[in-house]
Formats: sequence, structure tokens, C-alpha cells
Amino acid sequence: MTDDSDGRAEDEDGVGPTTAGDTEIGGGDEGTDGAAGGVGGTGSEKAGEAAVDSGIDADVLADGWRLWNEEPSGRAIVVFRPDVFDADRFPAPCLPTVYLTNGSRNARPGAGQRRTDEWHVTLFLEPEVEAESTTFDDRAAALEGVRDVTERFVAGAIDYRGAYQVPREAYLDELDDLIGGE
Repeated sequence: MTDDSDGRAEDEDGVGPTTAGDTEIGGGDEGTDGAAGGVGGTGSEKAGEAAVDSGIDADVLADGWRLWNEEPSGRAIVVFRPDVFDADRFPAPCLPTVYLTNGSRNARPGAGQRRTDEWHVTLFLEPEVEAESTTFDDRAAALEGVRDVTERFVAGAIDYRGAYQVPREAYLDELDDLIGGE
């Protein structure tokens, strides 16, 4: 990829600019290295990592959620309203993020790099604030889990206040207003 003067990356073949926060999900960028939405086999996968056949489609995510990154191995990151978590309206580190991974959940250095047969869907409210995590037997089931957690978040059905040991009431009140909850 090359970097254009407007800060957008463009594929070597000149096909479509993309950025990490683009709203277009899946399709159109097959053959890229996986950053910002490309999926499919590129020959650049690490030994032992097969490319995943299908990417995250727009219908998998609830309103306001955007694909941030998807790797050829199937791991993905989706984020909620990156347009408002820009440090002006909401603190950037508080960007609600869902990780779709098949790495080990052990809390030791490098454990997440070990691939497992299980897939995990984890919602973070901040880098160290995990709201919930669910384990699935395969990626297809985990994609349904991504849909479920993003829909429940937007509907206000996730108790994100309960995830904080020391709640930040002013911020959480504004987040309630943003998602239309409570």
C-alpha cells in the first residue's frame, strides 16, 4: 500500500483508498494484506495460518459499529462511532471496541499469539475495561456473537457501568445519551 497526501492508503494496483475507520465493510479490497477490511488469501499468511474465506459484512454489525481491521486469519476489530471518539467529544481511549480472536485468553505475555480452535468475542470499553467476553466453537458462531454484542450495546442492553471499578459518571452519562440508553 502507498500513502496518499490526504492520509489514505491506496493499494499497489491503485484500487480504492481505505483508512482504518472507513465505513465500507468487507468486499472490494480482496487481496490486500488484511488491514482496513481486506480478506482472502494473499500468500502472505504466516506458516500454518490459512486465510478465512469470508469477511465481516455490513449486516453483521449494528448501527454505529465499523470494521476497524480484519486479518487474513479471520481476527477482526470493530469499533463504535470512531467519528465521535476523537478526544474532542469523547476521550479516544474510551472507544468501545469488539475483538474477534482465536488466540489464547491466558494472561501471560505472548499467549494471545497462540492460535486456538475456539473463537472469542470480547467487548472493551477502554483498553483495561472489559465489559464481556464469550467463547465460541467456530468463527461462524463468533460472527453471530459479534452481531449480538454490537446490537445489545446499541440497544443499551449491556451494563457498561458495571464494568468499571470506579465509574466515571459524567462520561457514562454522555455515553448513555450517545447510544440512547437509560
